[in-house]
Amino acid sequence: MQECHTGLCLSVYVVTFVLGFPANVLAFYTFCRKVRQKPTPIDILLLNLTISDLLFLLFLPFKMQEVMNDMIWDMPYPLCPLSGFIFYMTIYNSTFFLTAVSVERYLGVAFPIQHSLKRRPVYAVAASIFFWIFSIAHLSIVFIIPFITTDSEGPPNSTSTHNASILSASVENKRNEEVCYENFTDAQLDILLPVRLELCLVLFCIPFLISSFCYINFIRILSKLHHIDRRRRLRAIGMALGTLVVFALCFGPYNVSHIVGYITWKSPDWRDKALLCSTFNACLDPLIFYFSSSAVRGTVGSVLEEVKSHLRRCTSCHMFRALRINKTAKDKESKQEETNTI
Repeated sequence: MQECHTGLCLSVYVVTFVLGFPANVLAFYTFCRKVRQKPTPIDILLLNLTISDLLFLLFLPFKMQEVMNDMIWDMPYPLCPLSGFIFYMTIYNSTFFLTAVSVERYLGVAFPIQHSLKRRPVYAVAASIFFWIFSIAHLSIVFIIPFITTDSEGPPNSTSTHNASILSASVENKRNEEVCYENFTDAQLDILLPVRLELCLVLFCIPFLISSFCYINFIRILSKLHHIDRRRRLRAIGMALGTLVVFALCFGPYNVSHIVGYITWKSPDWRDKALLCSTFNACLDPLIFYFSSSAVRGTVGSVLEEVKSHLRRCTSCHMFRALRINKTAKDKESKQEETNTI
């Protein structure tokens, strides 16, 4: 069984939730308003990525409770596969939508005229539906694995062997319900490890190669377009590089653990630490939103202005109150001096 260090895991979960939830709510509000007014493919893709992250963040408190309880699952057991399903599905949803955004960016600079003529929001909607269905279908393995049990050995008429097998299965199921998606039998590993390898190859390696191709060529083309404002060009290049770094650092270690697990035929001891990198992605995606969308930058700017205005009003109120207190104190002193003089 993998044991996530309580301090480390809880710190990552709390930081991810505290930073990621308000940022993603702000991005969700911005993209919803933008899509209602004038939908564009990239806004639709980023809206779906935001929904995926918010769904993950809503289930993150269950993981916090699990860590605080020393990795013992004391909540209703059906929530275990559900939270695990949301947890892992978000990882691969992010790879899909980040890849789709990279393709959209690349086509926009490589074939600007052709792409603008064929650019339709309905294509982004269709792609988003496909990504959701594809990731849900693949990650449904989380619900299937707990029902895979070892076939009983021995002849059918062997009552003692059959009873022992039932008792062993009962004990194994009870032990598995004490933890969440951690302890696996050999029969479960025979199914799970090949599926994990397939997830790594199809849902991570291929999207990462596509994203790398698109963003490398995106940067190469932008660096030659000197007629574009230098600040905008550098911001776009920084967004491309940042997205690739986030892609590699957040999702790379976890997917490498799938390859190592398949080779060694067991879950690596450091898999839970690698999963923390993927968890942290939920509060890094809003940075990509900020550099990818002028609407998000505008919303963030408006919120910051409102916060500053509120702080200025509060400061003015406190200063006015302090002046009134000082003036009242001085008036009292003056009256006291006049009384003493009389």
